[in-house]
Amino acid sequence: MRILVIGAGGVGGAIATAASRRDFFEHMTIADIDEARAAQVATKTGDARFASAQVDASDKASILALAQKISADVIMNAADPRFVMPIFDAAFEAGANYLDMAMSLSRRHPESPYSKTGVMLGDEQFSKSAAWEERGLLALCGMGVEPGLSNVFARYAQDHLFSEIDEIGVRDGANLVVEGYDFAPTFSIWTTIEECLNPPLIWERERGWFTTEPFSEPEVFTFPAG
Repeated sequence: MRILVIGAGGVGGAIATAASRRDFFEHMTIADIDEARAAQVATKTGDARFASAQVDASDKASILALAQKISADVIMNAADPRFVMPIFDAAFEAGANYLDMAMSLSRRHPESPYSKTGVMLGDEQFSKSAAWEERGLLALCGMGVEPGLSNVFARYAQDHLFSEIDEIGVRDGANLVVEGYDFAPTFSIWTTIEECLNPPLIWERERGWFTTEPFSEPEVFTFPAG
C-alpha cells in the first residue's frame, strides 16, 4: 500500500509516528505546502519507507499530479477542513481510496440560519457516493474523534459490551494546559471557532433536521471522573 498524507501539522505528524510502528504499508509520502515541514516529519520517523513532498492542498491539479507521481493507493487528508473538497476530488480522479478527519464544510441557510438547515456537513461528499461506489473506491469521511472514533467505540460497545443500549451520548471536553499559552486548541483554531459559532444541527424523529442558535440549549454534564 502506498499512502499520501496531505498535511504535516500535528495530525499529520502523529499519523507518521504511529504508522512508522506498523508494517501494513509499503511507502508513505508526507506532503505539505511547506516542504521543509513535511521533510522534518518524514525524517523524524527514521524509516526509509517515508518521503516528503510539496503540495498545495487548495489545488486539485497539484494534488492529483503528486498522487499519480507516487502511485498513491490511499490519500489521507490531515489538512484544514477548508481543503476537503480539492483533496477528496483529486483522490477520486487518481483512483485512490480516501480518508479524512473532517468533512466538507456546512453553509448556513441564507434566510433562516437558526431554524432551517442549509448545506450540511459532509453533504458535498455524500452527494458523490454513487460515483465512488461505481468506481469501486472507498472514502471514509469524518474519521476524527467525533464523528469517527466515537462511532467505532459505540459499535464496539453494542457488539461486545452490552446486551441492550437505550442511548449513547457523546461529550467532548478536556483540561489541556500548554505552558506559555492562555488558550491552546489541539487542532485548527479556525475550526474551533467555527464549531462554536455555527448553528447547532439537531435531528428529532418527528421533526427531522433543524438548527437553533449557538449556545441556546446549555447542558451541565459531570464527566465520570469528576
